[in-house]
Amino acid sequence: MPIRLIIVDDHPVVRDGLRGIFAAGDDFEVVGEAADGPEALAVALRTAPDVVLLDLRMPRMSGAEVIRRLREQTPGLAVLVLTTFDDDADVLPAIEQGATGYLLKDTPRAELRRAVQAAARGESVLSPAVAHVLDRRERAPRPQPLSPRELEVLGLIARGATNREIAGKLFITEATVKTHLLHVFAKLEVSDRAAAVAAAYENGLLRPGGEA
Repeated sequence: MPIRLIIVDDHPVVRDGLRGIFAAGDDFEVVGEAADGPEALAVALRTAPDVVLLDLRMPRMSGAEVIRRLREQTPGLAVLVLTTFDDDADVLPAIEQGATGYLLKDTPRAELRRAVQAAARGESVLSPAVAHVLDRRERAPRPQPLSPRELEVLGLIARGATNREIAGKLFITEATVKTHLLHVFAKLEVSDRAAAVAAAYENGLLRPGGEA
């Protein structure tokens, strides 16, 4: 049976070129196309593809959001990203939301066809540049864990409390609050309160509203 494929890209010329790559032979069947995220969701629901070949930056919905919704809509669906962007801000959200693979648009035709076949089998396919991004992320030193008290202090800072207010609420001295803050700054490798809060949200140490 041919691999059922949807092509999602906001540029008609790109979609035409990709359709041509997969039209040769009987290994693939392009069952739908879409120019943005909402259209991709509708086409995927209607056509039940094996693989969605997805650009990341399109109108109306981010690529990461499209991936998340596709995976929720059809668990097990393979989503293979094909884009020109290989920086952390694009790669990491796509992988975190469940992209099966991530390739760049300079990928040779034969390699792209093999990648779609691998994605249909559930295998992860990454371009060398993207693999390097993930490897660098994996090797990066993790922030030291914050103590429960340090998390309390940071949560109160996130809600706008001053050192004096924190001291009163936690029944400690302002000097102790400052000591906790210095430990937080050192562990998160930041130099001020705003950066500490931002780093805490980024690393999942705080939830919206300043809760630990």
